[in-house]
Amino acid sequence: MANILVVDDEMGIRELLSEILGDEGHVVQLAENAQQAREARAQSRPDLVLLDIWMPDTDGVTLLKEWQRDGLLTMPVIMMSGHATIDTAVEATRIGALNFLEKPIALQKLLKAVQQGLTRNIEVSRPVVPVARINVSEATSNVVATTQFSASPANYDNRDFSMGNHMLQNNQHSFNNLSFDLPLREARDAFERIYFEYHLHREGGSMTRVAEKTGLERTHLYRKLKQLGVESVKYGKRGE
Repeated sequence: MANILVVDDEMGIRELLSEILGDEGHVVQLAENAQQAREARAQSRPDLVLLDIWMPDTDGVTLLKEWQRDGLLTMPVIMMSGHATIDTAVEATRIGALNFLEKPIALQKLLKAVQQGLTRNIEVSRPVVPVARINVSEATSNVVATTQFSASPANYDNRDFSMGNHMLQNNQHSFNNLSFDLPLREARDAFERIYFEYHLHREGGSMTRVAEKTGLERTHLYRKLKQLGVESVKYGKRGE
């Protein structure tokens, strides 16, 4: 699962790309102009950026130059446009863009370009962890232990700790019961279900806080929970 930033001034394009990439298991951030793209880049480094060329405030090529000049072009960038010339595409590639997609974007071309970009990002900037050395049970136990003691006791009452411990134990049990014999999509859905249930329980069912924690827009979060069959309402705090 990768963090992908989509920058486009057309709402329909943003929503379409968000839905497609979300269905592929990625976390999608949306920006409708260059300023929002700068803010998103500053808050959390995306693994990949889909960047429209023609935007009202600052065009995509200018933003690409800006990132390259300031040393912020540390992630693959795929340019998009329905009106760009060959010269524009060549210039963007020369500056540092990985690829160029012409609108309307064909689904297979989009997914192929995204996969190529993410593969390149992994090869360049991320160390390879030998899978054989990962003990799923031990890794889950470490996550549980870290989560239990990372928060300051002053911020939670005894009931919060009790609920949190019960939730974490359930999540650990669910993690340990995940089967690696499942097809990839089913295994991913099972993991995402545990992931969102954890955050919903932790945030008392607050969709706003869960959206902030997971980096999803509320609309996409609602759609994802519905797709996974997770009912957010049952996680709301009661008696408060």
